[in-house]
Order: sequence, then structure tokens, then C-alpha cells
Amino acid sequence: MASTDALCREIERTLPDRPFRLEFWDGTSVPETRSGPSFVFRSPDAVAQVLRSPGELGLGRAYVLGDLAMDDPDALIGLLGRWSPGSIGRAQRLRLAAAAARAVGFRRPPRAPAAELQPPRGRRHTKSFDERTVRHHYDVSNEFFALFLDRSMTYSCALFEHPGQSLEDAQRAKLELICRKLGLEPGKRVLDIGCGWGSFAIHAAREHGASVLGITLSPPQAELAVQRAAEVGVSDLVEIQVRDYRDVRGERFDAVSSIGMIEHVGEGQIDEYAQVIAGVLEPDGLVLNHGITWSQPEVHIGAEFSERYVFPGGEIPPLSRVIVAFERAGMELHHVENLHEHYSETLRHWAARLDQHLDEAERLAGAERVRVWRLYLRAARNGFELGNNLLHQILGGHRLTESSRPEPGGAPERSLKIRRRLLDVDGASPRQTAPRWRSRRGRAASRP
Repeated sequence: MASTDALCREIERTLPDRPFRLEFWDGTSVPETRSGPSFVFRSPDAVAQVLRSPGELGLGRAYVLGDLAMDDPDALIGLLGRWSPGSIGRAQRLRLAAAAARAVGFRRPPRAPAAELQPPRGRRHTKSFDERTVRHHYDVSNEFFALFLDRSMTYSCALFEHPGQSLEDAQRAKLELICRKLGLEPGKRVLDIGCGWGSFAIHAAREHGASVLGITLSPPQAELAVQRAAEVGVSDLVEIQVRDYRDVRGERFDAVSSIGMIEHVGEGQIDEYAQVIAGVLEPDGLVLNHGITWSQPEVHIGAEFSERYVFPGGEIPPLSRVIVAFERAGMELHHVENLHEHYSETLRHWAARLDQHLDEAERLAGAERVRVWRLYLRAARNGFELGNNLLHQILGGHRLTESSRPEPGGAPERSLKIRRRLLDVDGASPRQTAPRWRSRRGRAASRP
């Protein structure tokens, strides 16, 4: 009969520093050498998954299927990027694999979880590729996301301006920050790329009287966004469409917002993405790109677990690559702001809220998907805590050109107007909000 005794001995020999405890289905265990979380391999299938796909993917599959359990997910995530197993030679790896194979015995390769998406074949970030991968992430169900998002259903980094601020207030502050940077006011037409459930479009219309076209690749998102706009009385100002950003051509907008979208574009498409924005932006218009960026000079492509379970096709560009794309499209930048510590706090709120509704989450999405999301929200938080993931807001527009004028005495009014608005944003009190805009129906819209 197969036994894990030899496997335990080999693990102890290979990993002399172990800030974790391992327990196996037959009662054996590998003790921790210092305090840390416990991992329970509930069946031979858990080890078989690691043998089939060594590393992150195999461990992830075992966890998603429930064959691998942990007593403290937060403590586990706390090890990532902070603990290293050290150098493991080829001979050590072979001995470890042989001991694992003896522990599980002869068996058919274990199945992959139903929640796993096989990597799409062909070229990345075509329209069909993006449609499939975006829907894999967002079409879990609107009700599932509502379990952990704030009431406005804003699925992006919030702005925490004072201790104890609620997630609802912090998301409202972020939306208001973007509106102020863009200088939105009644009569301005805005394109919101990757509009999600319509939180920014609704805020811009309700608080500033702007007319907004929001686009998304997710039909469930679009359906709920339309419903929410009608509920707060701004459906005359907000239009939501299921549409790829590359299909928005030949139209003109006074402002463009793109919130949490750049991560889905792909390095090979960033230049086209910026060119599309430049092509629809009025000469004196502004664009605000709010998105995750990578802390190193190269583009970061998600690891195998993320590619198959969370963000298939996700590519995080460095700030420099985003700036180059906008410059190649003939635009210049007016302001850059890094908010990555705010994203860590946002993710803490989301993870805590999801944990409060686990039974309902499993009913809506199934146990496998819930395990994926519990792990993902914590891993994403860890990426921001370690400073690997950043969050930049970039404000830009077409290049500001002037006519030839040798005499001094004038003031660069367009630049000053942008600067005054940014100073007003920086000096606003934490609870300051814009005056409520009355919709054309003549009544103040209520908050959702």
C-alpha cells in the first residue's frame, strides 16, 4: 500500500526552512520550522495534480477541486514574494518527484477543474479572443459580483481619503476624482471604454450632467448598467452598448475615460488602443486612463493559474509602455498619479465581503469558482502590497500647439485651466462632492 512517509522525509530534506505545515491523507505530516499556515493534502489526487503540472498550476488545480485545503489563505498569500525555498538542485527535484509518485501509486491522471479555461489558440487579443476571455471573467453573474462590490458596482481601485472610510464612499471619491480631472460639465459627451456595470457613466451623468456612451464586451454587464441608469433617472444621458473599442470610429467625444481596461488590451494592441482614443477625441478633449501597470520595464503576462482561471489574456504593461503608446498617437500627458496602495485596501474590502457571503457565492458560482476568487482577491492584494503591481491614472490629450507670438504677456490659458482643475482636485476636502446635476426630466436623481 502506498505511503507518504518517504515523501515527508524528502520534503524535510529538500526544504530545511518551512514557515508552513503539511498534512497528508494517511495521517503523516511535515512540521513547520517556524510559524505559518497549514496545508492539507486530502487525497492522493492532490499530489498527482502537482506531478502532472509541477508548480503553481498543479497546486492551484488541487486547491480549486478541494483536494488541497489550507487553514489560513491570508497567511499563505503572505508567504508569496517573502519566502523562498532556496536553490533546489536537479537531483533533489528528481528524488522529490520519485517519492511523490510512490506516495500516490499508479492511477489515471486527475481531471482539471470545470472552472479552468483552456488557453485560447491562435493570435492573442483579436476581437474574438478578447470577447471570449473577458466574458470568462465577468459573466460569472451580476449577482455574484454584487456580493463583494460596493453598491455602485464599481470594479476598480477606490480612493480612500481618510481612516475608516467605507468602500461606498471611497468608490464615489474615485469616480468624482476622474470627473474633476476630465472637467466634465453639462453638454460634454464622454466615451467610457470598459464601462462595466455603468458606475462611472451614471456618476458623470448624475453629478455633472455629462452625456456618456459606455461600451463593454459583457452582455450581462450592459443589461444591468442600462437598468441602473433608468433607476436613477439618467437614461436620457447614458447609453450602454456591447461593443469592442476598436469599433468606435468616426465619432467624436469631449472626453474619454478608460477605467480598468488597459489590462485587457494586450501589449501588441496598446498602440492601436491609443490611436482609437486619439481618433475620437475632440482637439481640446481629455482622456483619463486608469489602469494597473507593472513595476518593471517589460510587459507582465499572467502566470498559468491566472491565465486559466482568472484573467485569461491579461497583460500588465509598465507605465512607460502606456505613455509611449499615447505619444505615438500624437498625444501629450498633463498629469500622472499612482494609487496602488489604494488598490490594496480596495481588495481587502472585496475579500472580506466575499468571505461574509460564501454560502450565497457557492450557490451562484459553484464551489470551484468561489475558491478561485478567494485566492485571486488575496493574491492580487499581495501584488500591490509588494509593489509589483501599480495603479496609474494618466491624464492626457492632443498636443497643445500655439501660433507664433514673439511678444510676452499672454498666459497659457489651456494649460492653466487643466492645472487649476488638478489643484482643485488636490485641495478638495475628503467629503466634498460636486453639485448634484438635475437631469433633463427636471428632478434630482437619487443615489443607488
